[in-house]
Amino acid sequence: MADELRTSCVVAGGGPAGVMAGVLLARAGVETVVLEKHADFLRDFRGDTVHPSTLQVMADLGVLDAFLERPHQELRHLDGEVAGVRVPVADFTHLPTAAQFLALMPQWEFLDFLSGVGRRYPEFDLRMEAEVTGLLRDDGRVVGLEARTPDGPLRVRADLVLAADGRGSTVRGLAGFEAESLGAPMDVLWMRLPRHADDPDAPLGHFGAGHVFVMLPRGEYYQCGYVIPKGAADALRAEGLEAFRRRVAEAAPLLADRTGAIESWDDVKLLTVAVDRLTEWATPGLLVIGDAAHAMSPIGGVGINLAIQDAVAAANLLWEPLRRGAPTLDELRAVRRRRLPAVRIVQRAQVLVQNRVIGPTLAGEGPTRPPLVVRLLRRVPWLRRIPGRLIGMGVRMERVESPDAHG
Repeated sequence: MADELRTSCVVAGGGPAGVMAGVLLARAGVETVVLEKHADFLRDFRGDTVHPSTLQVMADLGVLDAFLERPHQELRHLDGEVAGVRVPVADFTHLPTAAQFLALMPQWEFLDFLSGVGRRYPEFDLRMEAEVTGLLRDDGRVVGLEARTPDGPLRVRADLVLAADGRGSTVRGLAGFEAESLGAPMDVLWMRLPRHADDPDAPLGHFGAGHVFVMLPRGEYYQCGYVIPKGAADALRAEGLEAFRRRVAEAAPLLADRTGAIESWDDVKLLTVAVDRLTEWATPGLLVIGDAAHAMSPIGGVGINLAIQDAVAAANLLWEPLRRGAPTLDELRAVRRRRLPAVRIVQRAQVLVQNRVIGPTLAGEGPTRPPLVVRLLRRVPWLRRIPGRLIGMGVRMERVESPDAHG
């Protein structure tokens, strides 16, 4: 017999959007259960860039200083390398936010901190090793979730099911939502390579004929992304590990003497890139947010931050209806109406970069010298504030408006 519990909101997925939504709703006095299928947050090669928009949310919650005590690196500028020329891309130092930098922090640190904030509130209940397996329905309305746990089956009945279980969302599949694919000509192979204390400040992105390479400084190592044409991973593996090490050394000469740290293909993780969005985010009793509603390209590292913006908007719009009972379908759809314009604009920009920059570069048709827009960024410093604002704050930056029922 399955265990049963009753709550106001049950969240599928303990990632950034799910935990943030749970924290904000619990803070507002809404009983919330978050179900996470894994036993911990310790998984590599997830979105680790915490943008000024998310740091502002932490400031709104009054926890920014404590958050920044966690291990992280701060980037006030973003640089790239195009056709062998270093290019300053974005300047965050002029943003009207609580923090004028991008923080690089392992996602397990982020989630561990945020779940700790949630535990301050009696309404917050995070259940690890609770894998969603089904929807509970009553007369056409979603009224809860079924989950598998180490202690046996669990049923959680709720006024709202919030699906934040990522791009491979179980819940959106169970609910029958349809996604519109916008296409992606690339995948990414992620790996760690050693970082030395005396390494020069290196550009984050390297664009050269036939390759795109990203290296994020993470204390004693670089988190590296080798961008490949869509579906090319098997062919690269067939060439052998030594050939792959040579490719990495060619793309990032600074790391040429460290590629031996890639000891086997187990050290290389494939991220299959997808850019899509649901045509509908809600059905009676159920709302989908974050990557489950709109998978983003890794371009700009904006995925985690857009997902958190969804969570903030959902809490702002739904805490009061949830305090009264079950939100109406129109109240749920209000979240999509608010967030969809920003999602569309960002995805359109990502697809443009994919098709006009990354695709041709991977095909060996990259620029032999920096294009005009890149040269302008080098020559006119104030222009770097524009990509700084778009990357750092997004198109519509959400502020926390849900109340603190405990303050």
